[in-house]
Amino acid sequence: MDRLLANSGRLLLLGNEAIARGLIEAGVGVAATYPGTPSSEVGGILEDIAAPAGMYFEYSINEKVAVEVAGAAAASGVRSFAFMKHVGLNVASDAFMTLSYTGVRAGMVIMTADDPSCHSSQNEQDNRYYAKLGLYPMLEPSTPAEARDMLVEAYRISELLQVPVLFRTTTRVNHARGAVELHKAFTPTRKGKFEKDPKRFVPVPANARLLRVEQLKRMERALRMSEGSTLNFITGSSRIGVVTSGVTYTYAKEWLEDVEILKLGFTNPVPEDKVRKFLEGKQKVVVLEELEPYLEDEVRRVAQQYNIHVEVLGKHTKHLPRAFEFSPDLILSLSSILKVKEEKKPLPLPSIQLPSRPPVLCAGCPHRATYYAVKRAVGKDGAIYSSDIGCYTLGVQPPMQTVDYVLCMGASVGAAGGFSEATEQKVVSFIGDSTFFHAGIPPLINAAFNRHKFTLVILDNRTTAMTGHQPNPGTGREYGSVESPPMPLEPLVRACGVEFVRTVDPYNIKDTIEAMKEAVKYDGLSVVISKHACPLLKTKEGKLVPTRYEINKEKCVRCYTCVSRFSCPALSKEGGPVKIDASMCIGCGGCAQVCPKQAIEVVR
Repeated sequence: MDRLLANSGRLLLLGNEAIARGLIEAGVGVAATYPGTPSSEVGGILEDIAAPAGMYFEYSINEKVAVEVAGAAAASGVRSFAFMKHVGLNVASDAFMTLSYTGVRAGMVIMTADDPSCHSSQNEQDNRYYAKLGLYPMLEPSTPAEARDMLVEAYRISELLQVPVLFRTTTRVNHARGAVELHKAFTPTRKGKFEKDPKRFVPVPANARLLRVEQLKRMERALRMSEGSTLNFITGSSRIGVVTSGVTYTYAKEWLEDVEILKLGFTNPVPEDKVRKFLEGKQKVVVLEELEPYLEDEVRRVAQQYNIHVEVLGKHTKHLPRAFEFSPDLILSLSSILKVKEEKKPLPLPSIQLPSRPPVLCAGCPHRATYYAVKRAVGKDGAIYSSDIGCYTLGVQPPMQTVDYVLCMGASVGAAGGFSEATEQKVVSFIGDSTFFHAGIPPLINAAFNRHKFTLVILDNRTTAMTGHQPNPGTGREYGSVESPPMPLEPLVRACGVEFVRTVDPYNIKDTIEAMKEAVKYDGLSVVISKHACPLLKTKEGKLVPTRYEINKEKCVRCYTCVSRFSCPALSKEGGPVKIDASMCIGCGGCAQVCPKQAIEVVR
């Protein structure tokens, strides 16, 4: 990653690499995040380059804390950056909504990485509306190079307006690659000074009312800046128009001929006068944007307010969908509607029929052994399985089927309390170690306080695995210039008021089953910490030396228990004896413990 620290050059960068480079060029002194796709790579890059760049970087306990850390830095005169995936802004929203009242002294940018088509998320909410709700100026890049440029500009805007800027990306910007010309990097201000100003930074009602008026005046200034911003521009000349922003601009530019395009990069406030002038004299205008009709509603408002007679096509007219990402085929379908040339055709996709590859728990994943043990402990009567956000959500698939209800980070614990009070059924809840630190502690305290009766299983795989093996308080911190020891879970759980706490190694399936039986039968709130490191950690480090297992064909009776009930992807059956794929097997021994005939043996 040293190349991102250079002062000149031209690099082919991932969108998230370009964003990290933008922070270097903007002289950011403090950055904080909680990992979440599609923003996660930015954190991984900053782990390596923040310290040599003179920047402080941390993985915060959750997104709300990340915004609070960055907000305090900016209030102290240090440029800061808080970043997260789109649903993370829900977690941060309490701090986010008031931060636009108090504002900042140095530049601050908050990045929300939205995920149209739910590539790695439980919803595809459109966070552009957060800019309207919180009264934040907002920028939206279309390409990696634009992401870097806009990020630097965002800090200038933030300092002129004395308020954070919302920087909204989408998966196809974060994970696209493009050429980026490097500019000079600025040495960041690492330490500032907080000058006390209670009337500004203590928004009790008397102060908040005054700050509200200032907030509205600030957005009037932001509107004037948006009107004159070079981030909003027009290309082409035609009576047929396209209004667009973000990645859809690149689609329109490439696939629609003979149209005039209004490209909006400064999208809150929308430049009303620029939109008005663009609409005048147009016959038709299509508003090209993914997800909600955010820009379309603004275009329609301007047309109505200024009595401009133009046909506006978009989501309200059913010409474009509100769900999922756009494609070249979809954009080309507009050519006939707009009556413009269709000179390009997307290349046909290969006709090769590839086998389906649904996501599964990895070979040797300790969660599989935990789920197997829970199912054995609960028995035929079953239970309501309240689960959470992480690798373990894959337990929804057969044969485990240990995920019945999922909402958001930490909801497994709160929902378990609700199920325990509203039903007579057994309730077992699952949460990962990182997710427990993120959002599971308050609902566990609530469960102890209100005497809820359920079993919580904390799946402690010693990492934040789903997003790329980032550290969390349970692993300790070893990156950058700061180190901290791991925070043990068991004393923390007991401090939440839980009396029944057991810690097990899921690779010992027999002991785990017994602990789970005891927990499920306990008349009260019980917690089992299932603790074993994700095997991919050692694989990444090249330190995994797996114990080799093989099938004893004389003992194997082809009951297929190991495949049908344990379902490790390293096991397969093809009408004959079970086979172990040695290239996938990590030697956890789970299948050997599950086999009723002891037909799976260590290779001697």
